[in-house]
Amino acid sequence: MSRSTPVRIQVPAIGADSVLLDLGLQADGTLEVPPDAGEVGWFTGGPTPGELGPAVVVGHVDWAGEPGVFYNLRDLIPGNEITVTRADGSVAQFMVSSNEQFPKEQFPTTGVYGNIDHAGLRLITCGGSFDPKARSYEDNIVVFAELVGSTRA
Repeated sequence: MSRSTPVRIQVPAIGADSVLLDLGLQADGTLEVPPDAGEVGWFTGGPTPGELGPAVVVGHVDWAGEPGVFYNLRDLIPGNEITVTRADGSVAQFMVSSNEQFPKEQFPTTGVYGNIDHAGLRLITCGGSFDPKARSYEDNIVVFAELVGSTRA
């Protein structure tokens, strides 16, 4: 698919439905995160969902005691569907290929952001145990999905 800004993501298996915010990099080089639990964002420095390469979408598992849009991301299984509506009126259709949990210090940067020979999608949230001293989760949940089709919105 050609480049087109994503505007909405839907993950029916977990009841996730959100507009997509633009996210860039912070001063320290890490990916920005959405400002609250109810919003999801996509990394503008990579491909758009449906383009060749790995498009990256991130959301919170929770925020200030409230479940985030990606609260149930850990429950996705291979074969689940993800759709991304794009500004050009197209809808990119993805299928989950795997769902993995990684300690943050072992985050698979190349596997998430590295070049691939197809249109892929990576959904990322926090997971594992919560460290109250660090005020963050110890792991990341990464869902890997592949483009399987497209339609018009």
